[in-house]
Amino acid sequence: MSHITSSRLALPVFARWKPLLFLAVVVIGLWVVKWQPYYLKTFLAADTHSIGKSLLANPSEHPLQAAWDYAQVYFLAVWKAAVLGVILGSLVQVLIPRNWLLRTLGQPRFSGTLFGTLLSLPGMMCTCCAAPVAAGLRKSSASVGGTLAFWLGNPILNPATLVFMGFVLGWQFAAIRLVAGLLMVLGIARLVQKMTPDAQVSNVVPLRPKTDNTPFLRRWFRALWTLFWNTIPLYILAVLLLGAARVWLFPHADGLVSNTLFWVVAMAITGCLFVIPTAAEIPIVQTMMLAGMGMAPALALLMTLPAVSVPSLLMLHGALPARSLWLTGALVALSGMLVGGVSLLLL
Repeated sequence: MSHITSSRLALPVFARWKPLLFLAVVVIGLWVVKWQPYYLKTFLAADTHSIGKSLLANPSEHPLQAAWDYAQVYFLAVWKAAVLGVILGSLVQVLIPRNWLLRTLGQPRFSGTLFGTLLSLPGMMCTCCAAPVAAGLRKSSASVGGTLAFWLGNPILNPATLVFMGFVLGWQFAAIRLVAGLLMVLGIARLVQKMTPDAQVSNVVPLRPKTDNTPFLRRWFRALWTLFWNTIPLYILAVLLLGAARVWLFPHADGLVSNTLFWVVAMAITGCLFVIPTAAEIPIVQTMMLAGMGMAPALALLMTLPAVSVPSLLMLHGALPARSLWLTGALVALSGMLVGGVSLLLL
């Protein structure tokens, strides 16, 4: 009897170190990769009204050279966050109790979507770096709505990006992005949750069964390798292809992107295709507006460019149903068109 009692008392102590370890990795990782660099970058944005050169500036006319040049600049900017994303996406599967996620992010009701949105705010990751974490949450039985809210909320509702945007583009842009972005994240995640067939809502088999006595390190390496193999190769390939296509996707000729409905639609769709690091939409839009782009297409691009991209959608192909991913991309594009269209009428 005493042996059984001591075992029961020891179990919670043993289990408690896992979420504490996960929290420590999250805090240390985000501090090094996101929080401290963005804190320092805020002063740069306030003093110079700029956070750097447009990532799309001076593209090569040759597709292969354009792909290589863009990939170098892009991966140099995101590699730390990408590594952190894969680590967190694997650790969440082995360190966070599954019943915790089922009670929070696992809820198919609005509460799961809301919790995913709130959980995304400290992450401040771009759509591709947040994708491995979203995939890990889904593997641990997070709901479709909760997963999408976390994934979309990271780039769209990034507090640092909103501050940079206010200093660089103007606080009216930041206010529109915040209000429209919150409606986008909650609305799209909730709508996709409702429109995903019941047979596909639970189509992801958790990496680990409920009772898995495999040693922790072996389970973690297995989760890490599976997540890496399912996300990173497609990610790299898609970035190279989009780097080659950037010459045609983003025209920079003076006055070409005028303040018309055609360009609102074009920029909203283009923004859903391309991939950028965190907050890179700000110098891109700043450069294009200086070249003559109207405010309406600028707002459409600000809403869609950070939200989704072809690489990030491909990275989630094994975690979410294809129908949900296609629907998410279409709704993001539609949201950008609506924001730009409203600005044509009111501004």
